[in-house]
Amino acid sequence: MLEGIQTSLKGKVLILGIGNTMRNDDGAGSILTNRIKDKVSMTVIDAGPSPENYLEKIIKEAPDTIIILDAVDFGGSPGEIKILEVKDVKTSNLFSTHNTSISLVINYLQSNLTADIIILVIQPKSIAFGDKLTKEVRDSVDKLESWFYDAVKKKR
Repeated sequence: MLEGIQTSLKGKVLILGIGNTMRNDDGAGSILTNRIKDKVSMTVIDAGPSPENYLEKIIKEAPDTIIILDAVDFGGSPGEIKILEVKDVKTSNLFSTHNTSISLVINYLQSNLTADIIILVIQPKSIAFGDKLTKEVRDSVDKLESWFYDAVKKKR
């Protein structure tokens, strides 16, 4: 599945991590972006639970490809990684604990950029208050971290 994304990484790539690190697995996107920030040759932004606060910064970066990382309840197994199509996000009722719906963020970005948008999500196990990832989600974050390092090597 992740190998298919490799061919989509064109031009200037921006990674947008979304997550609330005070709600266990919901922090996965933020945790992953903080792990890879300054270690990959891509622009990396940790938007925390409020991606709307970073929209103008993203637009100023003018990326060709945007990868959104988030923990989203899509009904999968805990820790399952899935690539969501933009059209599916716009028509689904995905559960997120963030201040703004991911579909609103995507709509705004699409209205202001011509970037390809890739949405990588992880199925959370627990979004209760706390600051620890469950084993399943931690394993998926580790897998994605390794994949990003490998993707950068192959992109060169």
